[in-house]
Amino acid sequence: MGDESTVSPKDRFLTVYGRKPVLEALGDPALDVDKVILADTVRGPNAAEIQRAAKAAGVRVDRASAHRVKVLAGNGKQDQGVLADVVAPRMRPLAAALGSRAPERVLVLDGITTPANVGMILRTATAAGLGGIVVPRRGVAALDPLVVKASAGVAFRAPVLRCGTAREAAELLVEAGYGLYALGASGDGSLFDVDLPRRAAFVLGGETNGVSAEVAELVAGWVSIPMPGEVESLNVSAAAAVLSFEIVRRAVTTRS
Repeated sequence: MGDESTVSPKDRFLTVYGRKPVLEALGDPALDVDKVILADTVRGPNAAEIQRAAKAAGVRVDRASAHRVKVLAGNGKQDQGVLADVVAPRMRPLAAALGSRAPERVLVLDGITTPANVGMILRTATAAGLGGIVVPRRGVAALDPLVVKASAGVAFRAPVLRCGTAREAAELLVEAGYGLYALGASGDGSLFDVDLPRRAAFVLGGETNGVSAEVAELVAGWVSIPMPGEVESLNVSAAAAVLSFEIVRRAVTTRS
């Protein structure tokens, strides 16, 4: 399965692009910016503004070709010739998170390839206080600037857990004693009624094919969101929102 405790540089940084987002990142004391990359075509007041902000934050500025910046940003229309690599402090390998203080409730993304959906799920799950969102390195949209933008910046502080694939995540979670549940339109029972063990993980399947077969064979049960209206299913990010705040509701009910 590989050594999941080894942290890749790609699993430490999230990238933002564009003058305003980069300036906001540099000016946010809660963010640790590793470096700024500025296109060699950016000159004058715009370049000076970025360089002043980076100097004030103690961040180095590297120059690169405009083409290189576009490739790194992944969005040639909006990068404005500047990007920044920002440290994501809560991002860590899944294997490292499954110790004595492992999160009790975890989401697992399986085959979700639309960056907007991944970003919105990160935002919602973080807002709900979930302890982990598993974003595999393969089979799911990369944690690129589009995901950061869709999360409205929350991706920086989201409790992202990394592993190779959703199957690897499922195996690790089951081995660690989690009850593994898949969310689907034709679940065995309602999300609102299912009895959950102390540790539970919920698999959210891809936009087209749902939960993959290799993950489905490991789940302990399937749950669905009741929909009395004439709609077959919800967008995966909307389903994640319902799930996340049902977890919140249960936690509040338990404490009261």
